[in-house]
Amino acid sequence: MFDRLVIASSNPGKLQEIGQILAPLDIETLPQNAFGIPEAEEPHDTFIENALAKARHAAALTGLPALSDDSGLCVDALGGAPGVHSARFAGDARSDERNNEKLLEVLGVEQNRRAHYYCVIVVMRHAMDPEPLIAQGLWQGEILRAPRGAGGFGYDPLFLDIASGQTGAELDPARKNLVSHRGKALALLTDALKQSALTCRRC
Repeated sequence: MFDRLVIASSNPGKLQEIGQILAPLDIETLPQNAFGIPEAEEPHDTFIENALAKARHAAALTGLPALSDDSGLCVDALGGAPGVHSARFAGDARSDERNNEKLLEVLGVEQNRRAHYYCVIVVMRHAMDPEPLIAQGLWQGEILRAPRGAGGFGYDPLFLDIASGQTGAELDPARKNLVSHRGKALALLTDALKQSALTCRRC
């Protein structure tokens, strides 16, 4: 078991959510930009391939275990788009506001507003780790016709959590961490890390 972990992300929202959920493990989490590491390329068509690439990149450049998250919004009526392109849906200059505006534009008057957030989280103990820890999470919901709420990030103002009737931008952060795609994936990852620690102590 390790006591330091580099997070292969520079997204403030992701860093905050990941740090909050991993806090009970007593692992020091360090963002990759603390090491001056540029973001890795994400050329792949699947979340898992991009997550592995990002974790391997951070681990190789820091010499530390690395955690990466690849996640996005998949809209039924758009055939799963924006998917792996969620962060740059409206173009290369990342902008949550422009991404949300484009989503509303392309959906238009479409009646089928079903969508889900998907997240895969990878932990690599080192850059050549042949057995990375992998956890996945899904958050079902639907896309509103206008944004609601001032919290969250990404598509949260448009993403309605059916169970609560609130958008991702309206949910209390603690509640969001329980029901969100990233929260679910991190909960599974936390269990895997605990089990890994127990196994190491028995060896």
